[in-house]
Amino acid sequence: QAQLVESGGGLVQAGGSLRLSCAASGRTFSRYCMGWFRQAPGKEREFVAAISWSGGSIYYADSVNGRFTISRDNANAKNTVYLQMNSLKPEDTAVYYCAAARATTVQAAAYDNWGQGTQVTVSS
Repeated sequence: QAQLVESGGGLVQAGGSLRLSCAASGRTFSRYCMGWFRQAPGKEREFVAAISWSGGSIYYADSVNGRFTISRDNANAKNTVYLQMNSLKPEDTAVYYCAAARATTVQAAAYDNWGQGTQVTVSS
């Protein structure tokens, strides 16, 4: 069964860094676009970053561009995608979700596999 499991969330002070990981298994996710989305309390889920299966195409939301970096490791049997988050701000506080899509896209509706999410809290 296809499964995405996020880790690396936590509490950090503003200006700090966190690295999220998403371990993918049960499917050939090496051929999938992988994305990160987030949802803050009372807000809709929003796109954060996406990386194509080859890593050749990368997209970021304007709000995180220059602070976050998405990467992936397809070399090992358990494919993993990362989100390095630097210069964190209180407004980055949200549950962060990893997702997989057959096409390279920033549209949440196109992602058909989702993880359970990991909480990121940035204190001021």
